[in-house]
Amino acid sequence: MLYSILRVLIRIFLFIINGNAHYQHKERLPKGNYILVGPHRTWFDPIYYALAASPKKFGFMAKQELFKNPIIKWILVNCNAFPVDRDHPGPSAIKTPVKMLRKSDLSLIMFPSGTRHSEELKGGAALIAQLTGVPLVPTVYQGPLTFKQLFSRKRITVEFGEPIYVDRKTKLTEEQQAKIEKQMQAAFDKLDKSINPDFKYIDPAKK
Repeated sequence: MLYSILRVLIRIFLFIINGNAHYQHKERLPKGNYILVGPHRTWFDPIYYALAASPKKFGFMAKQELFKNPIIKWILVNCNAFPVDRDHPGPSAIKTPVKMLRKSDLSLIMFPSGTRHSEELKGGAALIAQLTGVPLVPTVYQGPLTFKQLFSRKRITVEFGEPIYVDRKTKLTEEQQAKIEKQMQAAFDKLDKSINPDFKYIDPAKK
């Protein structure tokens, strides 16, 4: 219930301060559960991913440090977020989203690079997709990268790509995993060029 309420309130708030969001190719989103995967470019891009794919509801991975504050923890838990130790991810980093995708109507938003300041893709998304049989749906965000920039009303675009299916019968070797990661990266690049052929992401923290 809180998830639905917050989604409405956040949508209204973002419309007031920006009001220039565009969501492209929602028809590519599959029925049933799936894993939205994309490059992590700003702290609020998962919010736009979730709004773009509405009315589908999502679960999220969040760094465990955020759960130390009881108020933030309550909000995160009620918004379907679960803690992950980024430095030492344990079995729960896989078991929790697998259970979510199998036993609920929640899909998952996941960043294969792990953090906003890394471009290296990791294999967790492919493994979760294989264990659950749900597709990976590539998506990208282009737009303001800081909260302050949202007030400029600069255009925001979220575009969805074609689903990527991981064969459940194929052993997920390092070679196979690398192949899926390459497929995801190619999908991200294609979506970025579709939105803006001249797009180049520059991490604000590295300016």
